[in-house]
Amino acid sequence: MLSSRISSSILRSRILFPKRDINNYHHRNTIMTATTRIGTDDPRMSKIVVHNKVVYISGQTDATATDITGQTQNVLAKVDDLLSQVGTSKSNILTASIWLKDINNDFQGMNGVWNAWLDPENKPVRATVEASLARPQLLVEVQVTAATE
Repeated sequence: MLSSRISSSILRSRILFPKRDINNYHHRNTIMTATTRIGTDDPRMSKIVVHNKVVYISGQTDATATDITGQTQNVLAKVDDLLSQVGTSKSNILTASIWLKDINNDFQGMNGVWNAWLDPENKPVRATVEASLARPQLLVEVQVTAATE
């Protein structure tokens, strides 16, 4: 009975997770896909994680500009840079999460920069909320998930 459950489990895993590329490997009778982590100098997180052809970047902030327009422009430049490190771009963004320190005062300014930066033919889903950010001078934080193709 145990062997039939294992065989059934293997069959389901091969159907649900078919082998896609040479990065796949077998582990415990299921097919897994390798995960790549980039920018692991920070003891708390990776800057980029790529798994199953999906790119996840850590939240990006900027403390050099003093207004929402400047911080948003600088943050989105960081997003562009991180995505380019793994061969993708803003045109492949699937989701975006945006945190604003003061949504009432900064939403319009951030949104103007976002709209000018965004690929209008490839808009992701997006959520924007107000939050207390890690340092008092931070006004915006952006995290995106993107496809590699």
